[in-house]
Amino acid sequence: MIETKRLILRPMTPEDTDDLLLVFSDPEVMASFGGQLFDHAQMTRWVQCNLKHQETHGYGLFSVLLKDDAQLIGDCGLEHMDVAGSPEIELGYDLRSDYWGRGLATEAAGAVRDFAWQHLPLRRLISLIRPANVASRRVAEKIGMAKESEIVRGESTYWIYALARDATPQTFMNGSEQS
Repeated sequence: MIETKRLILRPMTPEDTDDLLLVFSDPEVMASFGGQLFDHAQMTRWVQCNLKHQETHGYGLFSVLLKDDAQLIGDCGLEHMDVAGSPEIELGYDLRSDYWGRGLATEAAGAVRDFAWQHLPLRRLISLIRPANVASRRVAEKIGMAKESEIVRGESTYWIYALARDATPQTFMNGSEQS
């Protein structure tokens, strides 16, 4: 479990499916994934896939809850994937659109970045972001990532934002940087 000033990030469970469906059936959120909204069966498969990833790799996506009321508002975490023929670890984040614009995605992503550097032997993190997704680009930049390249996956163009372990400023788990 990871705690920040306003959030709790805990391992995802099958019981999170209904709350996560509120994220993945939101047209504003899914515009970043090509627009197709999830139904309950797709959401169940997605959660099961993430749980299997956690079991296989020892890390995965966390469920993101508000500290004040324990409401699940999204996910944020790490996923092993093949990108253009190379193994990479993606730091991804998805929040309900009614919680956008509050810095919560940045807070969660910064905490997961810190978790990765403190607990996992990773050399770098990436985020795959569609060029039109300005908000996700800003989150990546705020946690220290920079645009590295552009790729096409499936039929979609993505920008690869990357951050090397040795390029990360010393941070606290609450996201504040040491000077």
